[in-house]
Amino acid sequence: MHAHHLIVASAIASLLVPGPALAAEKNPMEKCYGITKAGMNDCQTSASACAGAATEDRQRDAWIVLPKGACEKIVGGSLNSGK
Repeated sequence: MHAHHLIVASAIASLLVPGPALAAEKNPMEKCYGITKAGMNDCQTSASACAGAATEDRQRDAWIVLPKGACEKIVGGSLNSGK
């Protein structure tokens, strides 16, 4: 009977822990352009659709995902690709 109570308690506890969707709402993210090193971008440039495809440091169309508000604090960071 103890094992049954433990299983039920664990199931209830797992329902009370916020999942990834709730964490994303609390910690919004945004794309930050123009700050990555060559080959370190998250995804997609104007010439490629692959992560790690930036060919130069601080490439204007290469981006990484950062917590909302962090991009504006980085020298050279922009919320758009400069096009």
